[in-house]
Amino acid sequence: MPGRLIVSDHPLVLEKLALLRDKRTAPEEFRRAMQAASALLGCEVLRAVRTRRAVVATPLRRAKVVALDQSITVVAILRAGLGMLPGVLSLVPSARIGHIGLYRNEETLNPVRYYVRLPRDLADSYVVLCDPMLATGGSAAEAIRILKTDGAKNITLLSLIASRTGVGRVHAAHPEVPIYTAGLDPKLNDKGYIVPGLGDAGDRLFAT
Repeated sequence: MPGRLIVSDHPLVLEKLALLRDKRTAPEEFRRAMQAASALLGCEVLRAVRTRRAVVATPLRRAKVVALDQSITVVAILRAGLGMLPGVLSLVPSARIGHIGLYRNEETLNPVRYYVRLPRDLADSYVVLCDPMLATGGSAAEAIRILKTDGAKNITLLSLIASRTGVGRVHAAHPEVPIYTAGLDPKLNDKGYIVPGLGDAGDRLFAT
């Protein structure tokens, strides 16, 4: 499989993934699990953000420290990606936020764009794209294309569950974009849903 794929084996991530998969998990618990998993995975995603050395004054003396040297932009693919924002933003409250609205044509399974609102000056920003379900990969690949069109050069895809098909499609179109996920499932059904997956993340998140 081309490109860089990181599947977490952290016990806390896997415990949250188990809650997300379980059909008995209520919407409020599903939201909490999504936020927690996103924060835990976000720590790994943000390892690559650019830093610089600095000096601060402690109560006793000056100390050498590391500070962020790059803006961070978190972009949610609507609507389910909204459930991941609080987790990532808990790590970097100063991050800028963008939204990309895409829905899947149920006949062709291709993404249809209906809304894009992104911060300016993405070229030097570390962009984290949040898409909880990387199923066919069409929406994620299109969202990355949109980000690149707006000037983004440093993009990482954060997902909760991915299919091999989706990973392959994203890396075929954008081989330089790393993908971080909590779980990798083997296949899609005839409707393009990940199997075993967790159902429709947006429906479970918003109780619709």
